[in-house]
Amino acid sequence: MKHLLALAATTALIWTSPAAAQNSSTSPELKAAIAADYDDKLEALFLDFHRNPELSYKEVRTAGIIAREWRASGFTVTEKVGGTGVVAVMKNGDGPTLMLRADMDGLPLVEDSGLDYMSTVKQVSIDGEEQPVMHACGHDVHITSLIGTGRRLAALKDQWQGTLVLIAQPAEERIGGAKLMIDDGLYSRFPKPDFAMAFHVSADTPTGKLSIGEGIESSSSDSVDIIVHGVGAHGASPHRGKDPIVMGAQIIMNLQTIISREIAPLKPGVITVGSFHSGFKHNIISDKAVMQLTVRSDDEETRAKLLEGIKRVATNVGRMNGLPEDKLPEVKISHESTPANYNDSALTKRVKDVFAARFGEKVFDNKPREGMGAEDFAYFVAPNTDVPGVYFSVGGTPQADFDREKAGGAPVPSHHSPFFKVAPRESVTLGTEAMTAAALELLAPKSN
Repeated sequence: MKHLLALAATTALIWTSPAAAQNSSTSPELKAAIAADYDDKLEALFLDFHRNPELSYKEVRTAGIIAREWRASGFTVTEKVGGTGVVAVMKNGDGPTLMLRADMDGLPLVEDSGLDYMSTVKQVSIDGEEQPVMHACGHDVHITSLIGTGRRLAALKDQWQGTLVLIAQPAEERIGGAKLMIDDGLYSRFPKPDFAMAFHVSADTPTGKLSIGEGIESSSSDSVDIIVHGVGAHGASPHRGKDPIVMGAQIIMNLQTIISREIAPLKPGVITVGSFHSGFKHNIISDKAVMQLTVRSDDEETRAKLLEGIKRVATNVGRMNGLPEDKLPEVKISHESTPANYNDSALTKRVKDVFAARFGEKVFDNKPREGMGAEDFAYFVAPNTDVPGVYFSVGGTPQADFDREKAGGAPVPSHHSPFFKVAPRESVTLGTEAMTAAALELLAPKSN
C-alpha cells in the first residue's frame, strides 16, 4: 500500500506531451544511437569486463572503470559506497528521482564457453583462497548496459526532468552488496529514489525478448550452516562413539518433511543441502560433520517457519541420538541472505506499457517461474524503504540456439555454468534501449 501511495503521489506530478512521448518512447533515433554507441564504445567495454571479471567484494578494477565512464558522461560520482559500490548522480531540474542499478561481480568458475574472449583470470577471494573468475551470470552485460543508459540519458537531457541515480552494486552473487550500500547511507547520503529499476540478462530467454511481471519476482534466500558434533571412534566399534554422519543423514532426510508436512502445499519453499563433509578415512568415525544449506521462500512467514524448522530438526536429532546438551548440532544462519523481491504493480504496468509502445506486444516472453532464484535488489525496494521497484529480464540467447537444442543439439548453457554465454550485442543494446525508454517516461517533464 505504501508503494502504491508513493507512486500515485509521484505520478500525479508527471505528464508526458505527445511530442515528448514520440521522442522518448517510440523514436527510431534512440535505437540507432544505441547501436552506434555499441560499435564505438560499449562493445570494447563489454569485452574488457568479460575478460577481467572480479569476485564479490573485490570489484576494484571494475568499479574504477564504471566510475570513470559515468564521470565522462557528466555525472557526479562517489566511489567506495558499501565497499566497492559506485553511485552516480545527475540532477536535471525539478522532478522525481529514478535509481537504476547494475550488479558487477563474477563467479568462482573456470570459463569453458569456447568464446575467443574467455576469462583466464584468477583472484584471491575475501575468504583468502585463490580462485578462477568468470562472468557466468551476465553481470558484464548489466554494467555495460548501464554505462550505455547513462550516456544516452546524458545526451537526452532536454527530454527528461528530475534526478537520475545510477549504482554499480558489488557482491550480488553473495547477496550482500545491496545491504552494504543501504547500510552505508545510499538513501541518506544520496537522493532517495521515487522509483528503482534493474534488469537481468537471461540465457533462458531468446534475444530480442523482454520478460516483466507484477508481484513476486524472485525468492528469498538464506545460507545456513549446520555443524553436527559427534564422538569419534573406530569404524569397527560404532557403539563406542556418536556418528555425526548418521546424524547428518537423519537431519537431511527430516528437513524435507518441513516442506512436505509443515508448509502449506500452495506455499513454495525449498531446503537444499548443497554440501556435506565429514571424515577422512574408511574405518574412522569422525567427531564432526558440516552441512551447507540454501533455503528459499516467497514470503516472510514461510521463510521464518523454514528457518525455525531447520533449527528444531537439527537440535532434536542430536537429542534423539543421545548427545548431551552442550554437544547438540549448531545451526548458523549466514549474513548472505535476502528477502523476496516483488515488482510494484502500478510501476510495472507503467513500464510494461512503455515497452509495448516501443517494441510491440510480441516483445514479451513471460514464462512461468520454474525455480526459486534470489536477487538482493530486494533490499533497495523492500517495504520499509517506501521505494517502488521493477525488475525485468532481457533475452540473451539467440533463437537458433534453442532450435538446435530442440533438434537434439547441444543444450543452451545455464547461468552459473562454466559454459555460460550470451549474445552481447543483442543483450546490451536491448537492455540499454529498454532502460533508457523507461527512464524517459518516468522522468518525463511536467506540464506547465
